[in-house]
Amino acid sequence: MTQTFIQTFILLSLVTDPFGNVPLFVAALSKVHKTRRWKVVVRECLIAYVVLLLFMFFGRHLLSAMQLSEISLRIGGSVILFLIAMRMVFPQPGGLFGDDGSDGEPFIVPLAIPAIAGPSALATVLLFSSDTKMEVMVHIGALTAVALVWLAVFLSAERLQKVLGPRVMTAFERLMGLILTAAAVEMFMAGVRDFLKSL
Repeated sequence: MTQTFIQTFILLSLVTDPFGNVPLFVAALSKVHKTRRWKVVVRECLIAYVVLLLFMFFGRHLLSAMQLSEISLRIGGSVILFLIAMRMVFPQPGGLFGDDGSDGEPFIVPLAIPAIAGPSALATVLLFSSDTKMEVMVHIGALTAVALVWLAVFLSAERLQKVLGPRVMTAFERLMGLILTAAAVEMFMAGVRDFLKSL
């Protein structure tokens, strides 16, 4: 159980990439008054948490309604993870999710979705759908722990960027991208193995 919790925690930490999203949060909140920034951070983290929780609980029902198998979701999710990881290792203009050019206080987009609860995170929590109560509780616990990490990181985002500097932040993001690449490949191979067994 502890191993499952740790594995889920690490995977969710990688796919939501809080440290890699620090520059995005700093930029998005730069035009928000300082007294409101913490409220916006808490709100966006809460929205992302609820969205991921809903996908975790109703993942299998969604798959059934769309007539998708868990194997196809695993392989498709691994491809998305791999693409996100490539953009982390080899940054592109506009960041991981592009720049919508909007001004003012951010609401849901781009911070809650897709910065935190992006396609890779949604695909990952869909795979956590489980029949046993114990596994469900472990996954919810891991998601809650990761949400607390988001809060801690994003509430101190400006300080982190100033203390560590842009080079260290970039290096850390690329390291996270490298680890996520390996996780994506592992997920892809597991999907292919399951597919071959089903033939």
